[in-house]
Amino acid sequence: MSNFLKVAFTGMLLFAINEASFCEEKHDFQNTKNLDIFFNLYKQLDQYYVDSIKPEKTIREGIDAMLESLDPYTNYISEDELDDFKFLTTGEYGGIGSMVSSHKGNIYISEPYENMPAAKAGLKAGDLVLEIDGKSVKSKSISEASEMLKGQPNTTLKIKIQRGEKAKPQIITIIRQKIVISSVPYSGVIGDSIGYILITSFTDKTGEEFKTAFLDLKKTKNIKSLIIDLRGNGGGIMEEAIKVINYFVPKGMEVVSTRGKVKQWDRVYKTTSEPLDTQIPIAVMVNRGSASASEIVSGALQDLDRAVIIGDRTYGKGLVQTTRPISFNGSLKVTTAKYYTPSGRCVQAIDYTRRNPDGSVGTIPDSLTHIFYTKNHRLVRDGGGVTPDIKIADDKFPNIIFYLMNDFLVFDFATQYASKHATIPSVSEFAISDTVYSEFKEFVKSRNFTYDRQSEKALKDLEDVTKFEGYFEGAEPEFKALKAKLTHDLDKSLTIFSTDIRQLLGSEIVRRYYYQKGQIAFSLQNDKEIKKAIETISDSKSFANLLTTPVK
Repeated sequence: MSNFLKVAFTGMLLFAINEASFCEEKHDFQNTKNLDIFFNLYKQLDQYYVDSIKPEKTIREGIDAMLESLDPYTNYISEDELDDFKFLTTGEYGGIGSMVSSHKGNIYISEPYENMPAAKAGLKAGDLVLEIDGKSVKSKSISEASEMLKGQPNTTLKIKIQRGEKAKPQIITIIRQKIVISSVPYSGVIGDSIGYILITSFTDKTGEEFKTAFLDLKKTKNIKSLIIDLRGNGGGIMEEAIKVINYFVPKGMEVVSTRGKVKQWDRVYKTTSEPLDTQIPIAVMVNRGSASASEIVSGALQDLDRAVIIGDRTYGKGLVQTTRPISFNGSLKVTTAKYYTPSGRCVQAIDYTRRNPDGSVGTIPDSLTHIFYTKNHRLVRDGGGVTPDIKIADDKFPNIIFYLMNDFLVFDFATQYASKHATIPSVSEFAISDTVYSEFKEFVKSRNFTYDRQSEKALKDLEDVTKFEGYFEGAEPEFKALKAKLTHDLDKSLTIFSTDIRQLLGSEIVRRYYYQKGQIAFSLQNDKEIKKAIETISDSKSFANLLTTPVK
């Protein structure tokens, strides 16, 4: 290298170093400047604002607004909120083991968990909660009532409840316990020797719970194929998702990688253990509610051509969060990286760095996504969740379903039914008979039930527009005829949508007798997506072709 080139190169290097140093100093100055502005601004407000300012409320709102401008997953967790955060990652808390619901200012027991303190003490779904430890819960929110029920294990709790409108209130004493909610609440056999495992979240126990369920199905049920249901699973701990993948792919295979600002934290995750089964055919069920760790599992098994993915496109959360401790026992859950499936794609659907003028963000259009390839050279894309190999759009429930649920009519009828029937047939034999459905229809009518008819609303809006534009007079006869056909008819609606309503009603009633497992088993019987998965996985030739045929 000539002396001139050496001097030029040295000059460029020094310039780059000085430039980087200048940028870093400028960034540090901006941090110091703006933090000083914030501190002095709050100090002035605290001293001179006309009313008293609560620092914990005002500053918390400022923190939340700051973090909200980044992404929905970067959050401040105060010391008071750590127990709730711990529950999300471990499924553990101290309490009685029951869900509660709220309707018209009243708190009800909605689901006592099987074999837990609430159920053992005799609490039933539908019980009206009047007091908790002598304190009224009237007009309390669900979160407020839940907090009153929680507490240290082995502490005593007294709940005053009323079972039925005319029944005398009674006090039930319960001893709180450590409650552990399983992230794998159901497993069983469906179809012809097809195993089914539902994963509702990824906590620190998911890997072991899944392993136990799978090995039990193999050894005692002799299953020949497997359906993993991740529908509605919003994710959780990434390492637990990797464990589930590891059970079905060879040791030493890359399943996910993470990349972020701090390069020392970038990692490539490979399977570290010998698998449980590398041959069993697998179908993975997903939908719009499947996110994060669920997408790591479905994305990796798809990229490695180890499973057929069935359902609707997943949510598209390709961001990784890390929890960092901060002062006063708080924590910052901060997005530190993006994750990438084995093919190299990131499923993140929203770019939070590119916001519209109003602050909103939109999903990445398909035209801006990129092509990647699976192990067998099948085409997959980034930027919008995991696209299933077999697409099935989520069912759109009729409008009346929402209002029946919102008005507690399904819940109340199930409570009434359970009070009159000590037992019901097994889950596989139970069904809503015509007699029971007729009773439900009369029950709904007796409550003077009304619901919002979107078709009538749309017609009214169209009528207003045509009047404004001067076209209504010529179309008035057609409007009158259409309005007559769309006249609110509750009995007709209950008949038209009876299939969906019967399923919902049956599910709620079954839950009163067979708890969550029974409810899940009942719902699976008429699940069209599960039926499609059974059909797909049962055709071995077609199933194999789905995983081996390259897409051009």
